[in-house]
Amino acid sequence: MKKLSAALVAVSLVAAAPAHAQKLDLSTVTCKQFFESSKENIGLVLMWLTGFYADEDAPPVIDFDKMKTDVEKLATYCAKNPDTGLITAADQVIDTK
Repeated sequence: MKKLSAALVAVSLVAAAPAHAQKLDLSTVTCKQFFESSKENIGLVLMWLTGFYADEDAPPVIDFDKMKTDVEKLATYCAKNPDTGLITAADQVIDTK
């Protein structure tokens, strides 16, 4: 049942991605571009960032409260630094603990 659920989530995420954007190089995306993109893209990228900044030995748990806090910090930083790269901004504010 878990495999089926995971497969359905994966399919829905792929289906939600825009047809014209098969790849997104986050090293070239600015804060401004990121926060001006669609809610779907923001959500997908935030989930990716959550995994990217997670400790590799951490349990496979999504902490939505931590994610919300990280998003708020990222939004505050990006509002002050709209031309900063998204990854640079995330490096500054996302707590990896």
